[in-house]
Amino acid sequence: MPETYENAREPAVPAASALPAAPVVPTVPAVPCADPLGEPFLRTRFALPARPATFLRRQRLVDHLDQALGTPLTLVNGAAGAGKTLLAADWAAGLRSPVAWLTVEAGDRRPGVFWAYVLQSLRACGAPASDAVGVPVDASGVGRGLPAALAAELNARDRPVVLVLDEYDCMTAPEVTEQLAFVLRHAGRGLRLVLVTRTEPLLPLHRYRAAGELTEIRAAELAFTPEEAAALLELHGLSLPVDAARALVDRTRGWAAGLRLSALAARESADPELYLKEFEADRSTVADFLLAEVLKGRTPEAQDLLLRVSVLKRFCPGLADALTLRTDAAPLLAGLHRENAFVEHLGHSWYQLHPLFGEILRAHLRVRLPGVEPELHRRAARWLRRSGFLPEALAHGAAADDWDFAAGALVDDLAIGRLFTGLRSDDLAQLFSPMGPEARSPAADLVRAARDLSRYDLDHGRVHLRHAEERLADDALGPPDGTSRPAADAPGPAAARLSCALLEALVARLTGCPPQVEEAAEAADELRRQVPAHLLDEHPELTALLLTHLGSARLWAGRFEDARTVLTTVAGTPGGASTVLLREESMGHLALLDYLNGWLDRAERKALAALSEAERAGPLRPSDPGSGFSSGSGPGSGIERLVLAAVAVDRHELGRAQALLDEAARLPSATRDPVTAAGRALVSARLLLARGKARAAVEAADPAVSTAVASPWAASHEKLVASAAHLAEGRPDSAAEVLRGVSGDQPVCAVEAAALQLAAGRPRDAVDLLDGIRAEGPTGPAVAVGAALVRARVAEEAGDTVTARRLVAQALLDARRERLRRPFLGAGAWIRPLLATAPSRALAEGWLTPGAPRHGGPSRRGEPLRPEPLPPLLVAPELSGREHDVLERLARMMSTEEIAADLYLSVNTVKTHLKSVYRKLAVNRRGEAVRRARELRLL
Repeated sequence: MPETYENAREPAVPAASALPAAPVVPTVPAVPCADPLGEPFLRTRFALPARPATFLRRQRLVDHLDQALGTPLTLVNGAAGAGKTLLAADWAAGLRSPVAWLTVEAGDRRPGVFWAYVLQSLRACGAPASDAVGVPVDASGVGRGLPAALAAELNARDRPVVLVLDEYDCMTAPEVTEQLAFVLRHAGRGLRLVLVTRTEPLLPLHRYRAAGELTEIRAAELAFTPEEAAALLELHGLSLPVDAARALVDRTRGWAAGLRLSALAARESADPELYLKEFEADRSTVADFLLAEVLKGRTPEAQDLLLRVSVLKRFCPGLADALTLRTDAAPLLAGLHRENAFVEHLGHSWYQLHPLFGEILRAHLRVRLPGVEPELHRRAARWLRRSGFLPEALAHGAAADDWDFAAGALVDDLAIGRLFTGLRSDDLAQLFSPMGPEARSPAADLVRAARDLSRYDLDHGRVHLRHAEERLADDALGPPDGTSRPAADAPGPAAARLSCALLEALVARLTGCPPQVEEAAEAADELRRQVPAHLLDEHPELTALLLTHLGSARLWAGRFEDARTVLTTVAGTPGGASTVLLREESMGHLALLDYLNGWLDRAERKALAALSEAERAGPLRPSDPGSGFSSGSGPGSGIERLVLAAVAVDRHELGRAQALLDEAARLPSATRDPVTAAGRALVSARLLLARGKARAAVEAADPAVSTAVASPWAASHEKLVASAAHLAEGRPDSAAEVLRGVSGDQPVCAVEAAALQLAAGRPRDAVDLLDGIRAEGPTGPAVAVGAALVRARVAEEAGDTVTARRLVAQALLDARRERLRRPFLGAGAWIRPLLATAPSRALAEGWLTPGAPRHGGPSRRGEPLRPEPLPPLLVAPELSGREHDVLERLARMMSTEEIAADLYLSVNTVKTHLKSVYRKLAVNRRGEAVRRARELRLL
């Protein structure tokens, strides 16, 4: 807007502490000196309110109010104590235009009195109306002539008058509002009307808003920011960090009066910062203010409503009616919100109380209606349960100590699986932690069992599960006295039994009993047909949990393809927070299946995909290592890290393998779940063998998990480690004897056993093992490489060098694609001459051997392979330009903040790029990222 008389302001007002108490009010003319009732005009109603020494000018609001000079109507709307009046007074004091200030009172609802005071406020500011306008003589009304004449005179002014009507919420007379709207409409540019109010005026605001003729400042803008709150406290002599001020703003929602009253009280405290952090709202001057300004003076019905809904975080008319046992909540809540009575509208007919007001009302409720609070929670729980708001129903059931109801609601809703999926599992476990033995329903025992099993407490979990099943069986026979429990309190039998089946499957999985998992899954499949389909749709985690347990059990049993079928189903479950950790876990199991079948590259890709899925999940999992089924430090359930570690061992990246193994060890499932425990034992033992620690490898190969059924692949790998240890210690016969239990049903194990048999001097047994391989599905390159090397050695020892060279070359070709180095490094001296031939040397250079010999000639016979080869020729992931820039600076040991400054990015953007780099490089730390990038020749 160009600089005109409309937006011209006086020079900047001095700092708050130097403000004068109030501007000088011009002398009121002698005539008239009284209103139509004959009472003298109260001059204080025309004076700008004084700003206290601790008043804080907030320039952002003053700048916004300057727009009022360009619009006919301005609305400053907020709750009591929001700082409306002082803001308007501070702004008005700096204007060059005449400012007519009027503090409206209840008596002004009579039109004659109101217009008499308006005319007097115009005289007081030096912009009096002429005699043609006249003066009201009848308090009960004014004729049409007065508003028309006043509007005409204002319209003729060269310079507009700013009329501020403070406390306009006192004006409830429609007649006065209509007359004011008339004057505003016809005064044109001669009048700028500013309404300071707690409520919505009866004026047609939508018309002014649509025409761009309305300036609005409402509660959200009036709220203090943390920085403003800190500055306000400074004016009160309190120095508070912005973080502490932010906490105070969160509690008060930036409410001006709450901040000022808290500051005044804090000055009397020995520890002001602690006081502001922990002050008891119900015992403070804040409580006195709110009770006086908001609660008192309301109708008994409104007071009762406010007291009762104070136990709720949010409420709607129907829920409020359930607490009051009346049907008047809708108009009462709408009125309270309209009047800015600290009732905030959330949309879709839902409301919430201002946090401080809620605290105070709850304390007041306990005094005025002692003992009623639990019953209010109980009523709220039942209404919320019927309306489909399960989390809130559970919270109120717990607050009422109605544990049978809360547990029954959780089980009836098929939501018990959420204690295991990371989604609100911490909250649910915490919510039910106070539940005592007085809760004796089957549902209560099921919740106890689930809570224990989520922490891997099998002993207690099984006891509670048995109690639940016994009580369900008793309920099926009916109560002894022939009565029945209320339907709202009793979990449906099918839902409860389905929850039992889920927990039975978990117990059987953790105890290594695949037949019982299959039995529980069959029972669950039948029970799913007996529960409402919409509940199954709302809780996909229940089916996904069952299938995950089933897939893990089948994997443990060595039924790889059957396991793959169900795990693939879980991995493909539609996206959603409730199944994200189960998708991650299933992808980790699928990665292990690929590894056990000899597909290193596939296994790595699936494991990285599982980590990415977990990363996308964000902070869903619990932070306490003992508090959730899939919990742990960082993303991933652990099994995917073990797969990545196993792949690293086979590629002879021993440092990386150890780092991944250490990360996986921090997760609870590494020691409690049989599959994960066996995977960890396998990787640990192979890593120790690669480092030449045979005896330690034998000890590490034992999963140390008691199971009902032995796993064929876990047992076979344990035998392979024991056999290798015997060979390393010079006991070939013992090595061969151990391998008798290894069959061709596990191809990867069979080829490794064949290599060990050959090393023990038993070539026939080695070939028989290879010929007896019975793969359940297609086997991967690791099997082909191992088999080719065994047959190559057999051919070499039989004098068939041509066949041996061909088989070694084929093995190198297959291994190079997977970067599989362990079979060659552990093959022994027989392979070195074959690797020295020109074709094999070319295939091995750069990933298995350091490169061409220095003088270009063949390696000498018997020259050992380098124990730690040069980094293999890896396929580097694609990094964006920004990601590469961040990675380069990471290698220069720059901090996140330094990288952000150097690249002119925000710290959060740099963190996002770092997370992407870590994911693409399959690492979790800065040092690992730099090391991996150098291996991949990205740096």
